[in-house]
Amino acid sequence: MKFPVPHDIKRKAIPGTEGWERMYPYQYQFVTDDPVRNQYEKETFWFYDGLHYPEPLYPFDTIWDEAWFLALSQFNNRIFQVPPVRGVDHRIINGYVYISPVPVKDGAEIGRRVPNFMERASLYYKNWDALEAKWKIKMEATIKELEDLQISPLPDLEDISVVTDALGESKGYHLIKNYDDLINLGIKCWQYHFEFLNLGYAAYVFFMDFTQKLFPSIPLQRITQMISGIDVIMYKPDGELKELAKKAIALGVDKGVTEHRDWVAVKAAVEKLPKGTEWLAAFEKARYPWFNISSGTGWFHTDRSWNDSLAIPLSGIQTYIGKLNAGTNIDRPTEKIRAERDRITAEYRALITNDADLKQFDELLDCAKTVFPYIENHLFYVEHWFHSVFWNKIREVAAIMKDHGMINDIEDIWYLRRDEIKQGLWDVVTAWATGVTPRGTKTWPPEIEWRKGVMEKFRQWSPPPAIGTAPEVVQEPFTIVLWGVTNKSLADWSAIQEVSDPDSITDLKGFAGSPGIVEGKARVCRSAEDICDLQEGEILVAPTTSPSWAPAFAKIKAAITDVGGVMSHAAIVCREYGLPAVVGTGHATKIIKTGMMLRVDGSSGVISITR
Repeated sequence: MKFPVPHDIKRKAIPGTEGWERMYPYQYQFVTDDPVRNQYEKETFWFYDGLHYPEPLYPFDTIWDEAWFLALSQFNNRIFQVPPVRGVDHRIINGYVYISPVPVKDGAEIGRRVPNFMERASLYYKNWDALEAKWKIKMEATIKELEDLQISPLPDLEDISVVTDALGESKGYHLIKNYDDLINLGIKCWQYHFEFLNLGYAAYVFFMDFTQKLFPSIPLQRITQMISGIDVIMYKPDGELKELAKKAIALGVDKGVTEHRDWVAVKAAVEKLPKGTEWLAAFEKARYPWFNISSGTGWFHTDRSWNDSLAIPLSGIQTYIGKLNAGTNIDRPTEKIRAERDRITAEYRALITNDADLKQFDELLDCAKTVFPYIENHLFYVEHWFHSVFWNKIREVAAIMKDHGMINDIEDIWYLRRDEIKQGLWDVVTAWATGVTPRGTKTWPPEIEWRKGVMEKFRQWSPPPAIGTAPEVVQEPFTIVLWGVTNKSLADWSAIQEVSDPDSITDLKGFAGSPGIVEGKARVCRSAEDICDLQEGEILVAPTTSPSWAPAFAKIKAAITDVGGVMSHAAIVCREYGLPAVVGTGHATKIIKTGMMLRVDGSSGVISITR
């Protein structure tokens, strides 16, 4: 398998983007001036992290990549010492993030790490529920601190209380401090994000590894089915939409709710109905905290929350009202999934003849089931609730910068790095303090316009799924189960990349994410807005999926994604809904077009384009 050399790609700059490197932290660059680092980069295998970044990264949005760069790696390498892997290294090319797990290559060192991991990780595994309850308290306190943080405009004259109360501090100082607090809360939030996450995935990996050794021919999909059928908080926002749909029908306001796609128009129509105010009160109650869910993954500032765009949850409610009025059950088939889970588990347990193996199988499976809720639940608290509030706090900062002429539009702030915003705020407050014009009024607007052009060119570029030197065998467990990177998937990606005419491709391969075979029409969706156009019985094709897309799973026949492994969101949700899924195809959204006829085999991971 051959993949491009990262430095060769960098040398072939997209015309008009020369100098783009200044938009991102310097340590993210592939280098030529440091021979040691350059050699390491050439010998390393890097894959495009489309799971998290289906679009090029805005300079400010790099904050979450920096946050998990630190958090995941520290917990792997410095806190729990996961034996086979240290952390995950990061680079950026043309706005796209490439990552590479850093393995522990020395067998003796792996052995030395095992006792540390067993001592530290076992404390968490044995006390998981109690520690997770404490984690929830920490996260809710962090979110409360974020919600209470004040980003205040600068006054022409400070309030007299500064003098009468001898405060000794100005609003200019508070603006700088509160921006620092805002950023630090974001970094702290991501520290908590990974407190349990690596251990959660490790529990999966331990169970998968042990089971595959017992049963060498067992499909990975069968193992994941043994851990399905468990309720998680991430289903709660969607559950609220279902309850609001049921309530609308019970109160007789369902026609008003489904009359328009625009929330303002729906609200006006429902208010006129006899029990409309009761339904609207229930709607308002559901909004906190459950509508603090991003319309996307939450990783981008463009992923506005349901609270910011009420048309999105409204669309879900309307979908459920339509199904209920048609006599369709809108509940997830949880009992059916659990019955199949228990059947598969019993089938394989019966084949284990050694008592010690049976005991370990049961213990590892029980541990995997225990950690499962956190794997999904943390998403609501971090990527959705916290991020939804955080993005809007940054917009409050942007409003102040706009008022002082530093940027032309509030949304321009995302083209600046977080450290550049800090510099800009110092410019603003010192100019405010002295009564002069900030230097940035002439510096940042033209720079931002240039960066807008660069970002547009980045969007037109197709990042290769992998670069660098492919390893003989991909062994790092998180890379396999979460990102879907294996030697087989690399070979499949490479084969498609070498095809000169994409229209000639009739078959795609990916991970068998969820079993079943269906045929249907494709609908390519890259955003929550695209999801609104999804029709009943279509097959969803997306770079990746978001928890806020849950109502879509009530419409579709199957799901296909570019990125992700058997433990990615799309695979997990499709298993819970009993829908076929093929994930980690690498190229599905580039090859498949809306309206194409597809045959999806979620048991083998093969997609046939019948057109």
